[in-house]
Amino acid sequence: MKYAFYPGCVAKGACPELKTATENMAKALSIELHELTDVACTGAGVVSEREPELADTLNARTFAMAEKMGLPLMNICSTCQGNMSHSSFRMQNDSNLLSRVNQTLSEENLKYTGNLVIKNLLWILVEDYGLDKLKQMVKKPLGKIKSAPFYGCYIIRPSWELGFNEHPQRNRYLEKVIEACGGEVVDYSGKDKCCGFPILTMNKKNSFAMSINHLSEAKTEGADCMVTPCPLCHLNLDANQPDMTSMAGHKINMPVLHLPQLVGLALGISPSDLGLEKNIIKTNEIIAAVG
Repeated sequence: MKYAFYPGCVAKGACPELKTATENMAKALSIELHELTDVACTGAGVVSEREPELADTLNARTFAMAEKMGLPLMNICSTCQGNMSHSSFRMQNDSNLLSRVNQTLSEENLKYTGNLVIKNLLWILVEDYGLDKLKQMVKKPLGKIKSAPFYGCYIIRPSWELGFNEHPQRNRYLEKVIEACGGEVVDYSGKDKCCGFPILTMNKKNSFAMSINHLSEAKTEGADCMVTPCPLCHLNLDANQPDMTSMAGHKINMPVLHLPQLVGLALGISPSDLGLEKNIIKTNEIIAAVG
């Protein structure tokens, strides 16, 4: 299994542990990653709202690079997946847009066909690698850990751009991966809601309130940790969690793991190779429970 690997901005900046964990997890699963370099941001909502065709062009440039390698594209960010899927959907359904985009790309001798397979790591684990095979690779089952899934917005909405017609269970994949790793899933209503990150700079109070609700609900339902495929959600739920204490009225203390960190623990990868020491909320109890 080979993929053109698009790490995204956050995994190369604010959450470098995500890239480390992904690469070491992929190595353990014999998934070959070929990192795309000299690529742009997906637009992250900001560019796509202001200049949608510019965002489409930026994404098409990345897609064309992956096509030139002859490989499907893998990302590790829900937001990247959402923006990439949106651009892909627009260009697949608007031949004039695709033509204009390719005219711009021709300056770099690039061309996008409109047919690239674009998948988040979560989808790849379930659809390409397979849950049965993943179960066979587990060395340290997560049976002593109760994990609360947190999807983030962009990997499940809008469903018609994210392949739900072909794969209607994509909004259950986190639960399936947790179970394949031998863990116990904690169900709660906030798992498919927004973490609040998109409004963080405009309305920190409401942004924090959203995260507090999700973290507190998951904890009330018995979760030992959260797991998310979105590094932007991770920033709000983990990195900003200490700043939420005064608003919450108590210390939440909920570890939040990146998806490859959770899977990596089950595969027996060392915590240091998963970058778990870089998580803001300490993961010591999770590591000890895995053994």
